[in-house]
Amino acid sequence: MKEVEIYTDGACDVHQTKTGGWCAIVIYGDLKKVVSGGAKNTTNNQMELTAVIEGLEILKEPCRVKIYSDSRYVIDAINSRLKNWVLKGLDENYLNPDLWRRYIFTAYPHEVEGIWIRGHNGNKLNEECDAIAKKEIKKLKGRNTQSSAPFDI
Repeated sequence: MKEVEIYTDGACDVHQTKTGGWCAIVIYGDLKKVVSGGAKNTTNNQMELTAVIEGLEILKEPCRVKIYSDSRYVIDAINSRLKNWVLKGLDENYLNPDLWRRYIFTAYPHEVEGIWIRGHNGNKLNEECDAIAKKEIKKLKGRNTQSSAPFDI
């Protein structure tokens, strides 16, 4: 299996417009692909999880994937809590069940490991994701946007 790293981040203007942005940077060897987008009426956790999903969705074949995120919500769920949620029946009692179902479907062919990194602490790719996610929020003022394209791996 090919080994891929995905750096992700999500951002949300929760106090004013509830507009959010997300970014995933997918790295395979010397190749780097950036995908980003956003949504209205969302939360920061939804954007964090969407970044992970979108990053995984551009992979064309099963890979070993290390996902780097500053979101404990996402990383802790990927590494442990999600298994218990699924066993108990992922229903509306859990936050964002629709996105978690999408994550499970998208992650299924891959070997995924979540790695938590401290946000805004000098990690170059995390900082890049954060800046792009915030730009997506600005772009969304007045319209919806989302972009994703296959990655040749």
